[in-house]
Amino acid sequence: MANILLVEDNTDLAYGLRNNLEIDGHLVDTVESGEDALARVRARAPDLIVLDLMLPNLDGYQVLRRLRADGYEMPVLILTARTEEADKVLGFRLGADDYVTKPFGVLELLARVSALLRRATRT
Repeated sequence: MANILLVEDNTDLAYGLRNNLEIDGHLVDTVESGEDALARVRARAPDLIVLDLMLPNLDGYQVLRRLRADGYEMPVLILTARTEEADKVLGFRLGADDYVTKPFGVLELLARVSALLRRATRT
């Protein structure tokens, strides 16, 4: 059972994702802003972060940049409506481990989460 931090400002989407991740056996904390995400990670680092890019005030890129600058190495899966190649490349350059665009298949997302967690426990 992994602790997952879900950073998503769309409450309906966050609710559905949280339910699916919990059904898959994970403990899930949800926050709606970049500032809350950073505070939650500093209070208790999760095993994995699912991170939206388009957040109020502090966007997902800024969150990712700060996390990596502060030495946090947990896997980060970006989940966003941004589909441009430049957005994906920037996400990976800033330290994302995976990038999924909306709309997405729930089963695929769960498989990607499992793969990231599996790789993280090997190291």
